[in-house]
Amino acid sequence: MDVTENSAIPFANVILTREDNQSTTGTTTDENGFFIVKVISGTYNLTISFIGYKSIAKTVSVEEDVNLGTIILQESAQSLNEIVLKSEKRLIERKIDRLVFNVDKSIASTGGNGLDVLKITPRVQVQNGSFEILGKGATQVMINDRISPLQGDELASFLSGISASDIQKIEVITNPPAKYEATGNGGLINIILKKGVQDSWRNSTILSYNQNQYSFASISNNFFYNKDKISFSGSLNATKGGVENLEGLLIDYPTNNWDIAVDSELGKDQLSGRFLMDYAISEKITMGLQYLGNTSKPNITGTTTSSIFDNDNNLERTLVNQGDNDVDNNNHSLNFHAITQLDTLGKSISFDADYFIFNSENSRDFITEQFNNSGTSQGINSAALNIANQEIENFSSKIDVEFPGKKINLSYGIKASFTRTKSDALYYDKLSGYEILDPQRSNEFDYQEDVLAGYISGNATLSRNLNVQFGLRLEDTRTKGINAEVSEETVNKYLKLFPTIYFSYTNNDDNDFSLSYGRRINRPNFRNLNPFRFYINASSYSVGNPFLQPSFSDNLEFNHLYKRKLNSSIFLSIITDGSGTVFTSDAENQTQIITRENYFKQYNYGITESYSFNNIKWFKSDNSINLLGYYTKFTKSFGAEPKNGVQFYLTSNNTFSLSDKTRLQLNSYYSSQHNRGLFSVGEMFDLSLGLQHSFSGSLQLSILLSDVFNTASLNNYVSTVNGIEQIYRQNESSRNLRVSLSYDFGNKKVNVKNRNFGNDEEQKRSN
Repeated sequence: MDVTENSAIPFANVILTREDNQSTTGTTTDENGFFIVKVISGTYNLTISFIGYKSIAKTVSVEEDVNLGTIILQESAQSLNEIVLKSEKRLIERKIDRLVFNVDKSIASTGGNGLDVLKITPRVQVQNGSFEILGKGATQVMINDRISPLQGDELASFLSGISASDIQKIEVITNPPAKYEATGNGGLINIILKKGVQDSWRNSTILSYNQNQYSFASISNNFFYNKDKISFSGSLNATKGGVENLEGLLIDYPTNNWDIAVDSELGKDQLSGRFLMDYAISEKITMGLQYLGNTSKPNITGTTTSSIFDNDNNLERTLVNQGDNDVDNNNHSLNFHAITQLDTLGKSISFDADYFIFNSENSRDFITEQFNNSGTSQGINSAALNIANQEIENFSSKIDVEFPGKKINLSYGIKASFTRTKSDALYYDKLSGYEILDPQRSNEFDYQEDVLAGYISGNATLSRNLNVQFGLRLEDTRTKGINAEVSEETVNKYLKLFPTIYFSYTNNDDNDFSLSYGRRINRPNFRNLNPFRFYINASSYSVGNPFLQPSFSDNLEFNHLYKRKLNSSIFLSIITDGSGTVFTSDAENQTQIITRENYFKQYNYGITESYSFNNIKWFKSDNSINLLGYYTKFTKSFGAEPKNGVQFYLTSNNTFSLSDKTRLQLNSYYSSQHNRGLFSVGEMFDLSLGLQHSFSGSLQLSILLSDVFNTASLNNYVSTVNGIEQIYRQNESSRNLRVSLSYDFGNKKVNVKNRNFGNDEEQKRSN
């Protein structure tokens, strides 16, 4: 059973009742949208329903095996022909285990990239290179159902290389099923890419220009072809230019205060591409290849000014640090896949093999000059060249089996993943005018990680209104890290079980309820395990921790959907062995140190109310109110006390149809000041305006002004360790104007191909 644009609906209710009312039976669709029901001969009333879609009913006469073909469910039906319903898809949809953001319906995504789309995705917060489902903690990102191996800046760079026009939808999965990797305490964000429909072709070209303090331009071309046995999609994206990045850090030492200001330009130069090709060997067997590649140079050029004041706020001296940060990132992902349909009833077996390689070369060449309180130079304070290289290689393979049964639809599978990383850091002191290697600040680190996993999941109909989905995943992890500087080897082994269970209950056409529980793991990313020091300047460095352990989370969530418009959620997430970044300062030497530690147990809880309004033809609105709470206990003493508090978060996405060809979009969010664990965060407010006009033919103009009031950037990010308070802020051109032109030709019908990479968890952690 399929839904609009051929994306499958998993876990839909299927009920068969004999016309004489002597018996009733049923099931739910599996994760691929298939179902099978075994009954005796006779005439039956078939009813199919799913949360957020209009139920359908028809009479079925059963004398032998019956194939009902493709059944299409849609919402707000406008016409009915047999069982085909047509309507306009909503901007936001809700399913039993996820929220779906239909990217094509948002003006704010036009001419943008994958990172721009995530920034406007409901319940997703993008901050400092990290991605989080509100109130859930660390969140993994998937591309077509497979977790990306990249994380942090590398993941952000990769996502900015994906054109928004290449994205069909984004799924926000708060409590993922057992079929997915158990990694990511905060759930999963799944980016689904487009693919052309049968007997069609389409080409889309988008040119966009972005203006902030600096500017950058992007061009993207997407091509889709689907004919007979061959299906192909490909894209090429390029960006050139940069954005302004402003940062600030206030440090309150016992004897003086530091006011550090960073004014820099971040390069956006990159080239990325992807292709996917499937070939139908027969009616039952399909094989294919997928490639994703990205090369980027997010270079940084700027000046860091540190003003040091005494306790009476008199200027003592100033340090001016100037330097270039040259970065060259390259990554390549290759996937081979084969799917075999074992029968016409939904039984299938699939095989995937994936290879991923990531290379990063990062060098920081800086010089620091000191000035007295009257502005007279006191000479060069420090000069150095810091080089950090990293290579990550991963191979994985997996087998998945779908096995629908009479009463229970089962799926099960196994996966093996092997990861190797090599890192080195070289520090050259240049104060003498020559490059002199400092072995005390240089190091090599090798790390390997092997994960074997297996899972089983199923779903069944317990009664006419009650359905259950369950799963169990087993993961065996073995790691080894070698620190060359001290000839130290760190070995870690653990075997863990991860259960999931979901209940859905449909009381009537107006009320749907669901309850879910899942346990997950969050493994530290590879860079955070690396013990070498990367120097930002002579008095500031970041250092990894090879002894970091994974953290675990238990997640419970209850949902109620009323009249397919008002969605209420209550959740609780308990994180144990939590790890994170710790900003510490050495008061005696007045240096800033960024470390990583397992140091907390955290309780995240919240209530979310979401409402969709579409009763007026020319106006659609999706809104949410989130009340989020954080309670943290520190499990390690490091001179800090936990900060506990409540966050108030509002969102509103509104689309106005000014005419048949012109739309106006107004998006906004508000985040209150709140405390969470080691940090407190200042309030943020965003108001963004978008205008889209379609000309004759396939030419479209889009204009987007992001963060009109320039109030959506990170501010007042405060932590206090060993009595030293640090206050951080950052604004990476939050206010930005984007103008885009897009031109489409060919067959415009586009649907989704859920084809993915199997090593995405490992890729995500490669920052």
